Amino acid sequence: GPARQGETEHRTLTPLPPLPPTTSVAQGIDWDNFRDHIPTADQQGRRQWVYPRRPSGPLYKYRTWLSYALLAFLFLGPFLRINGNPILMMNVIERKFTIMGFIFWPQDTLLFAVAMLTVFIMIALFTAVFGRIWCGWLCPQTVLMEMLFRKIEYAIEGDADDQRKLNASPWTPDKIRRKALKHGVFFGLSFIIGNLLLAYIIGSDALFAIITDNPFNHLRGLTAMILFSLLFYGIFARFREQACTFVCPYGRFQSVLLDENSIVVAYDHKRGEKRGRFSRKQSLEERAAAGLGHCVNCGWCVEVCPTGIDIRNGTQMECVNCTACIDACNNVMDRVGLPQGLIRYASLNGIERGERLKITPRIKLYCAILAGLSLLLVTLVALRPPVEATILRAPGSLFQQQPNGNISNVYLVKVMNKTTRDIPVRFELLKPEGNMIVAGETVLTGREQLASTAIVVELAPDQLAGEITPVRIGVFANDKKVDSVKTSFLGPRRSGAVRR
Repeated sequence: GPARQGETEHRTLTPLPPLPPTTSVAQGIDWDNFRDHIPTADQQGRRQWVYPRRPSGPLYKYRTWLSYALLAFLFLGPFLRINGNPILMMNVIERKFTIMGFIFWPQDTLLFAVAMLTVFIMIALFTAVFGRIWCGWLCPQTVLMEMLFRKIEYAIEGDADDQRKLNASPWTPDKIRRKALKHGVFFGLSFIIGNLLLAYIIGSDALFAIITDNPFNHLRGLTAMILFSLLFYGIFARFREQACTFVCPYGRFQSVLLDENSIVVAYDHKRGEKRGRFSRKQSLEERAAAGLGHCVNCGWCVEVCPTGIDIRNGTQMECVNCTACIDACNNVMDRVGLPQGLIRYASLNGIERGERLKITPRIKLYCAILAGLSLLLVTLVALRPPVEATILRAPGSLFQQQPNGNISNVYLVKVMNKTTRDIPVRFELLKPEGNMIVAGETVLTGREQLASTAIVVELAPDQLAGEITPVRIGVFANDKKVDSVKTSFLGPRRSGAVRR
């Protein structure tokens, strides 16, 4: 029989009979063993199309409602505002990122790095505890495929059996109408989603201006959008589950992140084996006496799987934890009068030994790292200054000696206003003592704007620490110190300079 979850199969491969000259399959593959091949390819390497049946059940209902909420966020995200800013916008063109109304700029690189590291540790933690729950419940590929494109396909072409018959039938007016309608809707939806994703980059106002303008003024952009829509359409019309199997690296990461304590969609082989067809004439006691388990070998768990695997073979890379097999198996168990949960969320230790979820040292370590990174991220956001200044000596300029004997340097100042309001900014020489002249006492930085000015710092000779003197300049917004910038002051070479 197929290998169970957690088992290591020891066997000797039997040489296969000679293959036809047109076959290019490697010798030694056991096509009866799921570990030797992928379920969506035949012995000639040709793709086998997956026709998953329409799932139903409590878990599918919960996934549907969650997916509707996520899809609503996708379609409404560019148009929702917090403090006048989109709730999410990744404007890579202007290097401006808006998250929940807060604007982040390239100057926030450290904050971004900590945020990305926090997300990575969070994914590692949730995978170690709950397996690929992200893939089945939250991943955009799964949500769009199963809850949008697949539902449209069911509505137009019918369930799995109807789709098989339609694809195998000759081209009739009804088949042409259905195929044209389905693929037309798929491409139209891909074009709409492509424009929505563009709105997340340039903003809804800019997108609306482009849409209402003459298309001939934006031929390059329109061509790029059509090409992107064709790519998007190809993923959901043809590529489908192969995006999860071949492209997405997350399925391969799980082999490192999962262990025998991870909660995954699992088949209870201790209760289910040996498999056998259910007979109304046979009582449950007689079935147990015959050495048969609760699995009635109906195959519904395979029929509803969107990646075409048999979950009874154990945890596999292709499984996205969509729970369709759980609902299907529970429905069959209800019909034959057996308890639910033959396929359920469980760990290997939970099935083998009946253990509950254990908080392992690895999970504790993930939690500690995640807590530390989350605290650091919150602290960085809370202490993030509303304005940030860059002060550098004017390129190519040397020091100037004034008539009174003082030494002066000229600096160029750039002030980035990270907020959505105008902020008056002034500068003050903090260390050492000296004079500072600003081109305009106060610099008014506009909302989300970069302002530039020049300042002159004048120091007395006894304040110089040598050829290079460290200087610290304070940046004040609304009379509140928001930043302190350190720069260098160039002076003449003098022996015996006093360091202050």
